[in-house]
Formats: sequence, structure tokens, C-alpha cells
Amino acid sequence: MTVRWGIAGSGRIARIMATEFTAAQHAELVAVGSRSAERAGQFAAEFGLPHAHGSYRELLDDPDVDAIYIGTPNAQHYALALAVIGANKAVLVEKSMTCQVQHTRELARAARQEGVFAMEGMWTRFLPAIRAAHEAVATGRIGDITCVQGDLFAYRAFNATDRLFAPGLGGGAMLDLGVYALHFAQDFLGEPIAVDCTGQLAETRVDASASMQLRYASGATAQLSISLQAHGPGRMTIMGTDGFIEVEPRFHHPTSIVVHRDDEPEHVTLPFPGRGYRLELSAVSEAIEAGLTEHPFVPLDDSIAVAGAMTHALEQLGYRPLDDEDF
Repeated sequence: MTVRWGIAGSGRIARIMATEFTAAQHAELVAVGSRSAERAGQFAAEFGLPHAHGSYRELLDDPDVDAIYIGTPNAQHYALALAVIGANKAVLVEKSMTCQVQHTRELARAARQEGVFAMEGMWTRFLPAIRAAHEAVATGRIGDITCVQGDLFAYRAFNATDRLFAPGLGGGAMLDLGVYALHFAQDFLGEPIAVDCTGQLAETRVDASASMQLRYASGATAQLSISLQAHGPGRMTIMGTDGFIEVEPRFHHPTSIVVHRDDEPEHVTLPFPGRGYRLELSAVSEAIEAGLTEHPFVPLDDSIAVAGAMTHALEQLGYRPLDDEDF
């Protein structure tokens, strides 16, 4: 069986994913849905798709679609994902899954009740270099993890109409960059027991930069910095009792890691094909074929924990993004 996919959205990320689908295994992209029939038709013609829908509802109702990738702005994720689940179709939601933890919990609850596959599109976890870092940790190369440190900066000139700075679209550094940093820490340390955050808001009152200190039940900590106001390397370091691992820039799409112990550093280079998303698409499609409702690399509980950390951090900054926009 090949999983037949539809894409909700026709913007930049949807176009990237459409290209990646051509190289994904167990998957076939067959449809696109947009709020504009014209844009949907142009998208379908460009990528050779048999179905073009001028509304997301039409896409959800397409009997030839088994699963839907949601590539719309953050503020639309919740309502659209909930409708996909209600249509009994599998769903892969572009990060951030929702704009607030309550809605991430509700999506997880709905997917589990309906018995359908649902996952946040944290594609980084499927990349070979990240899997190699996990293997190094699992085999005890660096001992027990005591700390994760890293940053993700992506300078953007302020523009009130840009989605990154628009509260109504779920803008801000946290939902665009912080989700990567927090997912990385979650992947290696689990759910934090405390999150302390300081930062700055942009003129539109979305978060423009943030520094987070996280604590864990094990005694480990994480220090994470994100920003739309400056440039930065995009490094992550995993520190342990017997060594440490550098995930070389940029950590959310790395091709190499360096494992440091008492002896010479071990350089591990593992490039990925294309833009990297095809690995996630193949793995998710294979999981759907196998009848799974969650993928072990990005379980729903991890997305809930990350959403909780983001919500708590943003509350401290005085920004509460809303994702009640209907589709």
C-alpha cells in the first residue's frame, strides 16, 4: 500500500514538501487544498497532482486522500488538524503543532479517541546525524547527560505584515525557532519541571527573542536562546559525565556531529538527501501503513510537553498567541 497524501496550503513550505514527496517512499502526493481555487490549480499543475481543491474542506472530503500534511500558518493548525482527525484521515502538522498547549492536548486526545495517526512535523528527529547522536548517548559514550545548551537565531528585519511578526498568524520567535530548540532538549532530556524565560517583544507584541533556562527531574538543565533580532551559529551541545557531543550548525538540519571524550574527538558526517523532509515523510507513511497512530521518534506526548514549555515561556514574556482561526 502507498499512502495517498494531500497538502493543505500552497505557500513556501507546501512547495518544499511537494518536491520532497517526489523522493519519499511509501507515499504519493495526489492532492492540494487552498483557500483559492486558482492557487490550488496552479500548484497542482506545477507538481502534476490529479486533484486541486479550492477549499480545505474539499480536500478533507476527497476520498482519494488518506493523509494530509498541514502547511498553513500557525494560527490555522489547530482547527484544520482537528477537522482532519474528524474526517478520519492521518495528519502531519507543520511545527508548531498549535499555538498553545491546551490545543495540542486536544488534538492528541482527539487523534487517540479516533484511532488515527497524528504527528507534529519535527523532521529534524529523523535526520541521520541526530540519530547518530542518540546512538552515542544510548551506548554510553558521554555518560549521563547533565546539560543541553544551544541557540537558534535567524535575523529578520521587522515587518509588521510578515507572518513572523503578525500575532494573528501565530508569529514570533518561539513558535518558529523555539520549537526546534525545545524539541531538541525534549528529545534528549524529556519533559522539564521548570521553565524560566526572559526576552523581548517586537512592536507588534510578538516575541522577538528569548532566553530559556529549563530544569529536569534528573537534575539536568538546558539553556536555550532564540532570536529574530540577530544572527547566530545555531549550535547544540549535549554535555555528559564522560564527554560531550557537538551538533554542528545548524543543529535543526545537521550533517555532522563531534563526539568528545578523553581521546581524540570523533567526527561523524552523515549528510541527508534533498531538503531532509523526505526522511520524515517516508517514516510517517511507513508508520501509517503499519497501522500505527503515533511515531516513536515524535510521540504526541513530546509535542504536548514542548507546547507546554512554549506556552509557559511566552506567558512570562507577556505574549499569548491565538490559534482560533477557522479554516
